Amino acid sequence: MVVELTHEIVKARNDEREYRRIVLKNSLEVLLISHPDTDKCAASMDVGVGYFCDPPGLEGLAHFLEHMLFFASEKYPLEDSFQKYISQHGGKANAFTFSERTNYHFDVNADSFEEALDRFAQFFIKPLLSEDAVDREIKAVDSENQNNLLSDGWRLRQLCKHLSNESHPFHKFGTGNKNSLEVHPKSNGINIRDELIKFYRDNYSANLMYLVVYGKEPLDKMQALVVGKFQDIQNTERISFNFMDQPLLTKHLQMLIRVIPICDDHMLKIEWPTTPDIQHYKEFPCHYLSHVICHEGEGSLFDILKKLGWATRLCACEDSNTSFSFFHVSMDLTEAGNEHVEDIVGLLFKYIDLIKHSGICNWIFDEISAIYEMAFHYQDKVSPLGYSVGIASNMKMYPSRDWLVMSSLPSKFNPDLISAILEGLSPTNCRILWASKKFNGQTDLVEPWYGTAYSMERLTESSIKGWIKCAPDEDLHLPVRNQFIASDMTLKHTQEKFKQVKFPILLRKSVYSTLWYKPDTMFSVPKASVRLRFRCPFACDSPEAEVLTDIFTKLMTDYLSECAHYAELAGLVYGISITSHGFQIWFGGYNDKLRILLETVLEQIVKFEVKSDRFFVIKEMLIKNYQNIKFEEPCEQALHYCSFILHERRWPLNEEIEILMQLEPEEVAKFTPKMLSRTCLECLVAGNVESCEAESMIQHVEDILFAGPNPICKPLFPSQYPTNRVIMLDQGMSYFYSTEGLNPENKNSALVQYIQVNQDDYASNVKLQLLSLIAEQEAFHQLRTVEQLGYITSLAVRDDYGVGGLEFIVQSTSKDPKQVDSRVENFLRLFESKLYEMKKDEFESSVNELVAVKLQKFKNLREESNFYWNEICLGTFRFSRVESEVSALRQLTQQELIDFFDDHIKVGAKKKKKLSIRVYGGSHTTEFAAERSEAAGLDSMQIDDIVSFKKSQPLYGSFTGGFCPSEIAVDDEYIMMAEIELADEMVKAKARKNNGEYQKDCPGKSSGGSSH
Repeated sequence: MVVELTHEIVKARNDEREYRRIVLKNSLEVLLISHPDTDKCAASMDVGVGYFCDPPGLEGLAHFLEHMLFFASEKYPLEDSFQKYISQHGGKANAFTFSERTNYHFDVNADSFEEALDRFAQFFIKPLLSEDAVDREIKAVDSENQNNLLSDGWRLRQLCKHLSNESHPFHKFGTGNKNSLEVHPKSNGINIRDELIKFYRDNYSANLMYLVVYGKEPLDKMQALVVGKFQDIQNTERISFNFMDQPLLTKHLQMLIRVIPICDDHMLKIEWPTTPDIQHYKEFPCHYLSHVICHEGEGSLFDILKKLGWATRLCACEDSNTSFSFFHVSMDLTEAGNEHVEDIVGLLFKYIDLIKHSGICNWIFDEISAIYEMAFHYQDKVSPLGYSVGIASNMKMYPSRDWLVMSSLPSKFNPDLISAILEGLSPTNCRILWASKKFNGQTDLVEPWYGTAYSMERLTESSIKGWIKCAPDEDLHLPVRNQFIASDMTLKHTQEKFKQVKFPILLRKSVYSTLWYKPDTMFSVPKASVRLRFRCPFACDSPEAEVLTDIFTKLMTDYLSECAHYAELAGLVYGISITSHGFQIWFGGYNDKLRILLETVLEQIVKFEVKSDRFFVIKEMLIKNYQNIKFEEPCEQALHYCSFILHERRWPLNEEIEILMQLEPEEVAKFTPKMLSRTCLECLVAGNVESCEAESMIQHVEDILFAGPNPICKPLFPSQYPTNRVIMLDQGMSYFYSTEGLNPENKNSALVQYIQVNQDDYASNVKLQLLSLIAEQEAFHQLRTVEQLGYITSLAVRDDYGVGGLEFIVQSTSKDPKQVDSRVENFLRLFESKLYEMKKDEFESSVNELVAVKLQKFKNLREESNFYWNEICLGTFRFSRVESEVSALRQLTQQELIDFFDDHIKVGAKKKKKLSIRVYGGSHTTEFAAERSEAAGLDSMQIDDIVSFKKSQPLYGSFTGGFCPSEIAVDDEYIMMAEIELADEMVKAKARKNNGEYQKDCPGKSSGGSSH
């Protein structure tokens, strides 16, 4: 028997999907989502059991069970068969364990959904939970925990939990490790598998589960499918878990907790226990307070702290569970701010008092409500997987009518409720966490799970009142009305000649800029995307220039923070960032006020000046960012070294730090006009914008920057067009670069093994991508599941400015990087046999799955713009890449794939070009010393000096530096322009050849091979 509930589920105005809520006979609640045009199908099961339910002394058991359910079931007993099936059919699967729930989810190509759903359902019907898998997966959980041990976010979170009521589940350690799941249970005579099975049987009951199924079939057919596959989940009528008490007792409040972090940062966090917003989601009390405290306008708390040079970031938000929550305000402090913590806390409470005395404003609530309503009704489509997980994660907390809306439509202004929450934000009801390296040697306590050093000081009410009294007397005030809120949501009329435009067209070209235009023909939302890329030859031609350009972008962001904050609240975002040859600015969101934001940013470029006080704050922040690289995971360090070796224009980190340390404001002021003096603009305008508006926008940019007797910018000379070039490794060679991890306290080592294959052409691209698709799950199973090398294990296609290759990443404490390197080689030998023995139907199935992945439609304007912008920035302009690569895939034979593998990937292949980056962690210092003393073998080379090595190697040709739009012409005028550009490029190419700028064996021109 199935109960079908037909009452309305509120959905967005532009949402064409169909929804149905059903309840199975075992009380499993299900939301069915039917979308006939979807490329992928997805499912997410949310189980109302999290680590709060861990039995005493078995910390991490719920998380461990989450790992184990993925392994095998009685119906599908082959280990990792679910992950393999999903991976081979274009999907991905994962899970996460939170305090009160555990979520399992996957997506897959639509034609493989039924079997995938059946395999998924078996997790909750008859999982195998085998003894052998138990032993191995404990190591995986322990490895996951090892990766978190030196993360300040994990450490501070666990410290907050540790300093709470010991009898409350909030106090627990949720991840688990080898001690909690193996050592301690064994010493107490406990069989962990028996406990795992008991935990599953006692807690995993259908009445505590919520399922979302997203498919393309009609609702009736989906309902029959779900009923048949999920009705056998047992229902033990388990009572829902409730944790009603607040975890903080009186003794935990009015405390100042000083903490020593891993990174060299200063952080301040003030938190109060409060009532969860979810209990009043229509009234929105915590969201209201977060909005007011977080605002960055004139007179805001952050504005004052910024002017004083004390903080670089402020966040106020709720950290919520269903029955208790915390409201916290956190800040990143400067060195000066770290010396004024009492003043900062005092200013915070002054601002809270201002909110109280100003009263709860109806207009602020109405403004928040309007912004949220607009965001809900014009929300971007996201992946079926992300959409399903988001809904399933919240089904328990909201009535079914609001499963899609959740907290998006606050409708009840309740000033008394907001005031009540505000009254709780008092000095006597809070605790303060202050993290800084300055406390080294001054702490006397240690958190047991992560080893975080800390100390505690009891604060009296009078002491905090003293801080408030002594805080600077600044002009604090509340937000003003937001001028960026869109009022015109009209969809623009697309001219007839643009209605069938599939790819961006070259709408306009001058000596100053190129404008690519792509009207919205897919999404029907009042949004636009504008990208401006400033190609400045003086921006990054040296380590010093790169640092100065980076400072420029950071100062621009800093100066525009108030304006950007209001725009972002209204659904209009922008960003400015350094690129390989200059900087780029991007805008996205509602098109109504987008031009106002663009003009504001341009005005800031025109009047740019270096304010010394802000310069030194930004300089300090950048120095810390550079210095904190040593605390990154070893795998991230290895990836940095790999990019440094492969990219011609990548400068040594130590040189940039040295430059930054000595940098003065005058140098930035002198450099910026020079950087901007020669510039070429590449532009993409897409979305709900008419062609005349796009042209007008870019004409305005040109008028501001290039016009007048003394323009800020002048066009580039042909010889100045920047290029992106990649180091060409020699065929038949194996290179390796070995180094110690930058943080000796980190026990993890890492390997990045990169196999360079081709500069982009369609046939080579698809062979590489198909090999990756076939080998990805095989590599994960062998290296992570079977050999237990490390929690972080991956295989993927890597792209460097259009040069493609395969990249293995493994982070391990059990094996040193050289050993891991050899295990990757061994995997390739195993895979070689599997590839040779692959049946024809398996090969054709893999081809079809990759084709399905490539043919997935863009889900929103942002995805579409990102794809085309990548082609523009690479200089390839292959906007029809997807169709061309699909065509190449359909012509590919199995023997051609094997030949490709034998030529480029196979161990010992004559054309193989391999680079291994080996970062040795604290567990493998002896092995590092031993490797350094060994001589390189035949056909291998140890890289000792990266800069010298790069100078000795040939380079691939660059796609940038020229212009070739031949495959995207859409009308006669456009074809003529393309032909002119091609002729011009041929003249330039001949000149470059005569000047000896081309490598003798330079590969043919093509593009980046990453799959869409």
